[in-house]
Amino acid sequence: MSKQSDRPLILVTNDDGIEAGGLRFLVETLLPLGDIVVVAPDRPMSGMGHAVTINQTLRMEKRHFAVEGIREAWQTSGTPVDCVKLAIYEILGKKPDLLVSGINHGSNASINVIYSGTMSAAVEGAVEGIPSIGFSLLNHDPEADFSACGPSIRTLSKEVLERGLPEGICLNVNVPNMPLDAIQGMRICRQSAGYWEDAFDKRVSPGGSTYFWMTGEFKNPDQGQDTDEWALRNGFVSVVPTQFDLTAHHTIAALNQWNLS
Repeated sequence: MSKQSDRPLILVTNDDGIEAGGLRFLVETLLPLGDIVVVAPDRPMSGMGHAVTINQTLRMEKRHFAVEGIREAWQTSGTPVDCVKLAIYEILGKKPDLLVSGINHGSNASINVIYSGTMSAAVEGAVEGIPSIGFSLLNHDPEADFSACGPSIRTLSKEVLERGLPEGICLNVNVPNMPLDAIQGMRICRQSAGYWEDAFDKRVSPGGSTYFWMTGEFKNPDQGQDTDEWALRNGFVSVVPTQFDLTAHHTIAALNQWNLS
């Protein structure tokens, strides 16, 4: 690590890879707020969820980053969660003041949060006791315009740096795909109860072997006006407080009535 400063230390990662435009925009937006260290996968890792690398070696390499003024940048052969772990224990040698992941191409609202490498990096930050935020833009275009994400990145990052977050909580932030002047503001939401109705495109290779492409359609029977999906449909940035505790606490009392002896 280079010379320390009194500015907050901000770890930035993603799941679209270190060359992704969303990562560059995120770093540019965060630069005024603290000292930036980038640790990101060396290739796209979308849909990896909370995967960690245990049966292969992990490699990391210091490299030049496209944005000037950051403290340093590293690429790794691992998943987004691997990047967070390597950053804390091998690169920084301590926990940063803030972890920010993204900007993801495409929605991480509703059920998508559990598949997301972007959000799993933020959740791993929460596991480690680091205030963490994941940002996503509802646009899959590799050349997407991320400018509409700027105000929410600045506002939420400042608030989290000043106020912190409750233990075990990170923020899942999704930005609708529309111009900045069309966005209606930010809303604190709950995760909608949507799901994917899966399908597979079955094909046969010239050699005769069968292979599949996963397709499917997103379904959202949850019409509540307090959800992330409602907010995004109505032009709001959705902000969902997210936790890694998957316990269904409300069912414990009922299950305790079972005859388990």
